[in-house]
Amino acid sequence: MTTSVTARRRLTRWRLLPVTVAAALALTACGSSSDGGSGAKSISFWLSASKAQAQGYYDLAKEFEAKEGVKVEIVNIPTDGYQDKLRQAAQANSLPDAASVPSLDTIWINQLQDIGATANAPANKINKDLLTVKDGKTLCIPSDLTAAGLFVNKTLFDKAKVKIPADPNQTWTWDEFLAAAKKVRTATGAKYDLVYDQSPARIRAFIYNNGGKGFQLGADNKYATPDDATVQALSKFVSLNDDTVMPKSVWTSGADPNALFKSGQVVAYFSGVWQVADFADSITSFDWASAPTPGPVHATDINLGGKVVAFNNGDKAEPAKKWVDYIFQPANYTKLAQVNGYLPVESGLTLNYPFTKKAALDAFQLYIKEIELADPISSSGQQSGTKLLLAGKSIQEDPTKDEVAKLINGQQDVKKTVDNIVSGLNQQVG
Repeated sequence: MTTSVTARRRLTRWRLLPVTVAAALALTACGSSSDGGSGAKSISFWLSASKAQAQGYYDLAKEFEAKEGVKVEIVNIPTDGYQDKLRQAAQANSLPDAASVPSLDTIWINQLQDIGATANAPANKINKDLLTVKDGKTLCIPSDLTAAGLFVNKTLFDKAKVKIPADPNQTWTWDEFLAAAKKVRTATGAKYDLVYDQSPARIRAFIYNNGGKGFQLGADNKYATPDDATVQALSKFVSLNDDTVMPKSVWTSGADPNALFKSGQVVAYFSGVWQVADFADSITSFDWASAPTPGPVHATDINLGGKVVAFNNGDKAEPAKKWVDYIFQPANYTKLAQVNGYLPVESGLTLNYPFTKKAALDAFQLYIKEIELADPISSSGQQSGTKLLLAGKSIQEDPTKDEVAKLINGQQDVKKTVDNIVSGLNQQVG
C-alpha cells in the first residue's frame, strides 16, 4: 500500500532558531590528499543510520556514479562514538569528504564548504529556518525532521480491549496512558508497560509533557537551574523504572529498548519517528501503531535529523559539493525521503512512502499533526545547540543519561542529579 502525503511544513506554533549571524568564518582545506586538479573519481560519505534509513543514500549513490562518474563510498558508523570518530578524524586531518552528522562540532566547523547554492536554490524549497548559516555561509542542510513519539503493541491493546487514542487533539495524559498500559500488561501477561530510549532528547519530551521547562540555555549561554515542574517530572520518570512499569536495565546498563519492544513482551515504546521504517520492515509477529504523545502539555522534542555537510578536502571538495547538491534536488530528495522514511525538509513534495503496512503510513500522518500541534518549547533543545555552536561552544557529552542512571540506581537524590546535570553542561560551555 502507498499513500500520497503532500509534505507542506506548517511550522506555525514553533520555529527553529534563525541561525544567521555576523561572524568571520575561516574555511580552510583539510584532510584528504590531493592528486592534483579536481578530477577525483571517488568520495567518502559518512553517516550513522539503521539499515532502513541508510538505503536511500545507497540508491542515490549508484545513480550519482552513473551520472557523474564519481563513486560515493558510504561508511555507516554506529551512533555511539560517531561524534568522537569525527573529532578524531579532524585531529588526524582525515575527515570524510561529505557526511550526514548528528550535530556540527567546533573542532571541524571551519573545514566545511558553503553549500548555500543548494540550500537556497528556488527549486529545492528548503525551509530557510532549518539552515545553519554563519557569516552568510550555509554550513549544513538537515536531511529530515525528527520528533519523539509513542509506539504501542496494538495486538496487546486489542487483546485487552483497551482503546488507543487516534487524535492528538484528544490524547491521553501520561497518568491515563500509564493506567491503560498497566491494564494491557495485566490482561495479556506482557512483561513491561513501557520501554523508553536512554536519551537526553527523549527525557526533554517527558519533562515538557509534564509541564516542566527542562534545562534551558540562558541569554548568557549558561544553563540555569530548572523549575520545580522539571524536578517533579524527573522524579516521576525515575519512579517508573521499577522493573515492572519499565525495566531499569535500559537506563542503567544500556539494554536495547528497540529489541525489547520487538520481542512483543512490552506494551509500549517511547522513541521517535526514525523507528517507523525499521518497524515496517522488521516487526512481523504482532501489529504495532504510533499513538499520540501523552500530555497534559502537548509537546515533543523536535530536532533536525542528520545534518548534511561537505568538507573542504582538496580535489574531493568539488565532487563532494556536487553530491550534496544531487541529494537535495527535488526528484532525488523525494526518493531519499520515501525510501528512508523521512519527514521532509523540502515543501511541495508528493511522497509515496513504499510501506506495505498501514501502521507505517498512519505514523507519518500522525507525526505531521504532532509537529504542527507541538508547544514551541519542543524545539528549544535544538535551538540551544545551534546557538552554542555559533558562539564557538558545544556540548560534547550531555550528562543527563549518566546522572539519571545514578538517580535510578539510588546513588544520589534528585537535587544532586539536577545540580550535576546543570554543572556538567556549564563546564562544557565555559
